[in-house]
Amino acid sequence: MKVFTSTQFYNYSWDYVSAANWCKYPNELSTHVVGVDVLRREFDATKGTLTTERLITCKQPIPRWLTFLVGGQDKSFVREVSVIDRNQKTLTMRSCNLTMCRLLKVYETVLYRPDPVSPVSRTRFEQVAEITAFASLRQLCEKLEDWSVERFGQNASKGKLGFDSVLKNLEEQWIGISDKTQNLLEEVNEKTSEVITEVNQKTGALAKAFGWKN
Repeated sequence: MKVFTSTQFYNYSWDYVSAANWCKYPNELSTHVVGVDVLRREFDATKGTLTTERLITCKQPIPRWLTFLVGGQDKSFVREVSVIDRNQKTLTMRSCNLTMCRLLKVYETVLYRPDPVSPVSRTRFEQVAEITAFASLRQLCEKLEDWSVERFGQNASKGKLGFDSVLKNLEEQWIGISDKTQNLLEEVNEKTSEVITEVNQKTGALAKAFGWKN
């Protein structure tokens, strides 16, 4: 068995990152993820947790030496179960491959949580993947596991860059919406002030005409 680990940081709050996670795919850098389907979603009001089960479809070339075992198949499926805990401020994602599972088993755990150093403005990402190959030849097992670890490293780098771009784009969109909302509120307040002033002026004129006193 081989283990791949990765720790990264995002310069955004946990609330922002955990919300943006649902918009992570597709993105222009993580092109190996071609489909995400939600199979189940459950909210536990007592615990304050949201559990989601998804089917992730990936498409990525495989080396020639592996094609004799799996054929020309370049599409794979992964089952993922995630839990958002609002009270603990954690997003835990556990996944396992469904394709080639008799040949290679990959258990991956991802954890998003506030960075202990800067909990308000930064999110810590921790990734652990346990990779085990099943083959009659030990050398083949080691080659499969080494290839999987290398692929995890490549995808992790692309995934970080891809999610960074998604976070930045969403931030720009949300800032734009916030600016438009602020401008609209300012216009409404301005119009409201004009109406109140006009009503006061007319009321004052009527009171003067009829000799009313405040």
